Amino acid sequence: MKHSLIRLSILFLFLSSTLLANPGSESFFQDYQDLLENKGMLSPPERLHRLFEISWEHALFEDPVFATQLGRSDYDARWHELSLEAEQRQRKATHWQKKVLDAIEPGSLGTADQLNYQLFAYLLEQTLDGYRFPPEFASMPVNYMQSVTQTIPNTISIMPTRKEEDFANIISRLKAIPQLLKEAQTVMEHYSAQGVIPAKVTLLNFPEEIRATATDDLDKNPLWLPFKNLPESIVGQNRELLLKKARSIILETVNPAFLAFGQYLENTYIPLSREKIGWSAMPNGKEWYAYAVKYHTTSDRSAQDVHQIGLSEVKRIRGQMGKVIEQTGFEGTRQEFFEFLRTDPQFYFDKAEDLMTAYRAICKRADPELIKIFGTLPRLPYGVVEVPDYMAKSQTTAYYRRGSLRAGRPGSFFANTYDLKSRPKFEMEALSLHEAVPGHHLQIAIAQELEGLPEFRKNLWITAYGEGWGLYSESLGEEMGFYQDPYSKFGQLSYEMWRAIRLVVDTGMHALGWSRKDAIDFFKDNSGLSEKNITVEVDRYISWPGQALAYKTGELKIKELRRFATDRLGVSFDVREFHDQVLGHGLVPLDVLEEIIHTWVAEKK
Repeated sequence: MKHSLIRLSILFLFLSSTLLANPGSESFFQDYQDLLENKGMLSPPERLHRLFEISWEHALFEDPVFATQLGRSDYDARWHELSLEAEQRQRKATHWQKKVLDAIEPGSLGTADQLNYQLFAYLLEQTLDGYRFPPEFASMPVNYMQSVTQTIPNTISIMPTRKEEDFANIISRLKAIPQLLKEAQTVMEHYSAQGVIPAKVTLLNFPEEIRATATDDLDKNPLWLPFKNLPESIVGQNRELLLKKARSIILETVNPAFLAFGQYLENTYIPLSREKIGWSAMPNGKEWYAYAVKYHTTSDRSAQDVHQIGLSEVKRIRGQMGKVIEQTGFEGTRQEFFEFLRTDPQFYFDKAEDLMTAYRAICKRADPELIKIFGTLPRLPYGVVEVPDYMAKSQTTAYYRRGSLRAGRPGSFFANTYDLKSRPKFEMEALSLHEAVPGHHLQIAIAQELEGLPEFRKNLWITAYGEGWGLYSESLGEEMGFYQDPYSKFGQLSYEMWRAIRLVVDTGMHALGWSRKDAIDFFKDNSGLSEKNITVEVDRYISWPGQALAYKTGELKIKELRRFATDRLGVSFDVREFHDQVLGHGLVPLDVLEEIIHTWVAEKK
C-alpha cells in the first residue's frame, strides 16, 4: 500500500513534518494549556475526549494534505511547510499532548476509553522515542517511496472540483508549489550536510520523472487534470478566465520550478547521495534501524531474530511451491520453472487495457464472496485505475489509495501497466485481494465508518496490522473461490514468499551488511518475480527501512490468533465473527489485537 502514513503520532499521523507557518497554530497550544490547567472543570472522560478533539483538529490544521485526503476541504488552499522550525513545533505539540494525557488517571475511565487512552499513549511514546533521530521522510523529502514531487500532483488529483471555490483552492496551491519546492531543497541541503541522505541508486529516476511531470503538453501534465472537465456550473467569462489563469500558472510558474528542482537533484543532491545502501551507513544508523524494526513490527524483536524468522518462512514456502510445481507437470529445476514463468508469453498481456480489464474482473468476482466470510462490510466503494504514466516507471506493481465518504471519493486500487512483461497474470488474484478486497480497501473503509471511536482511531495507520491484514487477505483467496489453477496458486505462494524474503533482505541490507546484489540474488533464487519487480522492491526496502518487515509479522500474528480462536471455540467458531473482531476496532498494535481476540474468545466460551 502506498500512502503518506509514516509516523505514529497524534499531531502527525500521516506526514511527520507538515506544519504550516501560521500564527493559528499557537491557539492549539493554548488549548492544550487550558485543558491542563483547568482539569477540574471536566470529568476524566470529558478531558480525554477533549484532548482527542483538539489534537485531531490540530492535525488537520497543520497538515492540509492529510485533511484533503480525508475529505475535509477547510484547508485545501494551503500546502504543508517543510522546515526545521516546523519540526520544532511538532515536538512541542507532542510534549503538550503527553502532559495533558499524563494528567488523566486511566483507572477513572471506562473500558472503551481505557483502550483509547492506551492507544493514544502508545502513539505518543513511539513518536517521542523517534525524536532521537532525524524525521525520516521530512529530512529526505525526495525518496523512493514518498517524494514531495509526487505528493503535489497526487494531492491536486484528489481535490474537490464541484464549484468555483474548489478551483480557487487548486489555483492557490498551484501558486504555492515553488515555495514548497524551495523549502524542500533547504531541508535537503541541511540534512545532507549531516550525512542524512538517501542511497544514490534509489534517486536516479527522479530527474526523468520530474521532467515528465512538468511537461508543457497540458494533456499529459497531471496538474492540469482538474481543468480538463470543468463542471457545467462554471460558465462564460469565468470559465475562460479560470482556464487562462491555470494555464499561465502551470506553464510560467510551476513547470519552471519543477525543472529547476530537478536540476538541483541531478547536479547537486544525487552526486552527494550515499553509495552505501544500508541504513547503518547513516549517522547513528544501527540504532535508527533498530527503532524502525520496533516501530514497524510493534514488537521488541531484534533484526537478527526477524532475519531468522524470514529464513524459516522461506524454507517452509519453498516446500509448498515444490508441490505446486509438480501439479503443473513442469519438468525441470525450480530455477528453470522460475525462468519459464518470467519469459513465457502465455503469462503476460500485450495491451495495458487487457491487464486493467482482467484486474477489474477479479475484483468483480471477489465482491460477492465477501458476505461469506465477513459480517460487516463498508459502504464506501472502490475502483481499479492505472498508475499515472509520469510516475509508473519507478512505482511498485500496485498500491491502494484511501477514499472518503465525506468527499464522495471512492477508494482506488492502482495497477501499474508500465512494462507489461513484468506483470504476470498468475499474480493478479493475490495482488487484487491484498490491495482491494478483502485487503486494504475493506480494512481502511471499515475503520473510517466505525461508530463511537475518536477520529484518530478511525484514521490511524499501524504498519504491522494494516499490511499484516493485506497479506492475510491473500490467504483468504481459497475460501473465496480463487487460486483454482496451479499457476494462480503458485502466484499466491510467490507473493507470500515475497513477504518472507523481505524479512531476510531488509534486515540483511540494513543490519547485516548485505549488498544490493546480495538482496536481488536472494530474491531471484527463491521467487518467480520478474527482475523488474525484484529491483523495484529491493530499492523500496533500501529507501524505507523496516517497513517491509511488517507484512509477515502481522500476517503470522493474525493466523496465530485465528488458530487460537478455532481451537478454543470448536464448532462455535464463526469466521465472520472472527474477522469482524479483527477489523472492528480500527488499527491497533499486535499485542492489543491479541488482547481483543482473547477477550472475545473468553466471552463466547
